[in-house]
Amino acid sequence: MNTSEPSGELPSDCPLLVIGGGPAGAATAATAALAGMDVTVVDMQDFPRDKTCGDGLTPRAVHALTRLWGGDPAATSPRTGTTGVLAGRPSIRGLALHGFGGSVTTPWPDLPAFPPRGSAVPRTQLDAALLDFAADAGARVVTGWKAVDVTLTGASTAGVVESVTFRRGREERTVRCGTLVLAEGVRSGIARKLGVQWLRGMVHGIAARSYCPTPRGDDPWIHSHLELRDAEGTAQPGYGWIFPLGDATGGSDAKGVNLGCGALSTSKRPAKVNVKKLLTHYADQVRDEWELGEPEDIASALLPMGGAVTRVAGVNWAAVGDTAALVNPLNGEGIDYALESAQDLVEYLPDAARTPRGLADIWPAHLRGRYGDAFSLARRAATLLTMPGLLSAVGPLGFRGPLAPRLMGAATRLMGNLVTPEDRDLTARAWLTAGKLSVGHDRFRHPESRPLFGA
Repeated sequence: MNTSEPSGELPSDCPLLVIGGGPAGAATAATAALAGMDVTVVDMQDFPRDKTCGDGLTPRAVHALTRLWGGDPAATSPRTGTTGVLAGRPSIRGLALHGFGGSVTTPWPDLPAFPPRGSAVPRTQLDAALLDFAADAGARVVTGWKAVDVTLTGASTAGVVESVTFRRGREERTVRCGTLVLAEGVRSGIARKLGVQWLRGMVHGIAARSYCPTPRGDDPWIHSHLELRDAEGTAQPGYGWIFPLGDATGGSDAKGVNLGCGALSTSKRPAKVNVKKLLTHYADQVRDEWELGEPEDIASALLPMGGAVTRVAGVNWAAVGDTAALVNPLNGEGIDYALESAQDLVEYLPDAARTPRGLADIWPAHLRGRYGDAFSLARRAATLLTMPGLLSAVGPLGFRGPLAPRLMGAATRLMGNLVTPEDRDLTARAWLTAGKLSVGHDRFRHPESRPLFGA
């Protein structure tokens, strides 16, 4: 399939309708099609298209891609014959963490649940490849139509979605659907109409990214600078990143990196920083070491995190990926959760069809069980980091002394959410126990406004 031009025709009826063609939407459509379902995925933009993102893939994301692909995502998919989405992409061995007078290199942990490999792919290429995979799997892919309205029967809190109206230029079409999946981001207008409201009082991120040519684009480590200071020398509650992309940034012979930065913010302690200016200052700081060219294609975005939305499902609709705020508050990653939630949702559709309330109860319960504890604890930790002076006070403890490699190794694992309930090591037990305590605190202190995940 060529996704570079408007494609596909909108059907008048479809059993399963997916709005949004990013990783969450494409993975939903592909998984459903491979299961024999009649599915249509619609995106307002034509592909390839850009998305503000760090482009990094942790072992958790590689595992989710492997599950979707039906095998090694660097090889041809045995399910569809699609070229490997990670073919020719860099193999990332772990994190190189820098700051507060020290540097620690920590390989990905060797765990049963996740491969010890990460990667990085520009979103213009990753998203188009995943949408092609969905088309190869048998999904109907339609681009160039924007979802503008939704029709329900019954009350908005318990109603059933009947149809979605799309617009292209002056033309409008209405598509009736049996089940609707929302996968176009937490700021989706259709999501808001269905009651998906972002809880702005909770911790969220603001980030900017760029692409820089450099001869070090084949470096095998993701570099994270946890001591992120602005031009005035003030430490910001966030980090700078450098994701090696090999030669995947385009026509230049120089190899490239995705260079960016993000800061944490809450309504009580908003981040007082221009992230685009912070990015250029960060690039200047590492330019000599990385032999960087000038940052190009600078873009910024707001990142709702940790499941901080009011609703994620109704009788015959559900939200996945960013629309459900499935973004890790400790590292800003969402691709892994987008792929996971998409595949999980499709597995729940047959059960939902047999129950009177459909997805309204089982989908929130699943997300709480899968992500609730970890997201609750990560939100709490991220909120603490917004306190003025805290990062500067505790940061040096992690980078200096004989315990630094062990502490940063644990940080790498927790930042990547590379912990499962089956893990029995000390780090995992401590994290899982703390997560349950954090959830209990959420229920006790904020019963009226708690997010679905961790409630």
